[in-house]
Amino acid sequence: MTLKQKTIKYASLFLVLSLTSCNQKPSDTQLQLETNQVQLEENLSMYEAVWDKVINGRQIALINSDSFDENVTAVGTSTGDIVGLENFKNYYNNYLTGFSDAEFTIVDAFGQGDKIVKHWNFKGTHDGDFFGVPATGKRVDISGVTLVKMKAGRIAAEQDFMDLLDFYTQLGLM
Repeated sequence: MTLKQKTIKYASLFLVLSLTSCNQKPSDTQLQLETNQVQLEENLSMYEAVWDKVINGRQIALINSDSFDENVTAVGTSTGDIVGLENFKNYYNNYLTGFSDAEFTIVDAFGQGDKIVKHWNFKGTHDGDFFGVPATGKRVDISGVTLVKMKAGRIAAEQDFMDLLDFYTQLGLM
């Protein structure tokens, strides 16, 4: 076979493969992955907007059934799990009453499926009652991570992780 014949043979093979692969429809797995990605992007967008308004906008009433599951849970707090919208709202309201100048920043958030990981930073002056601790007048600047579970486009559970020793030290409690 001459070089010209080999070139024509391989070019023809390449052309046939290219044309047949272009007509393939996405698999069910590919379609499900695309659907999951769209849902994740919607979850992330809603999640970031809600927490920005709740803490920075001081709109605690946004912890409601529009964005949170009725049985939303703050997992593993110092008093155990906090379950239900009103309990969850009351728990996070401590940050608003304890820090009138609270600044909450989501540094990064990403996820997979119905799970989100949030890297955050919280700053503020402890000038009010905070979980029963009277105001110390101390400024805090603490970072942490929250694991989030979404359910039907709403926040279903959160578990916060941060350096509590550093936090209590900044508050002047240690």
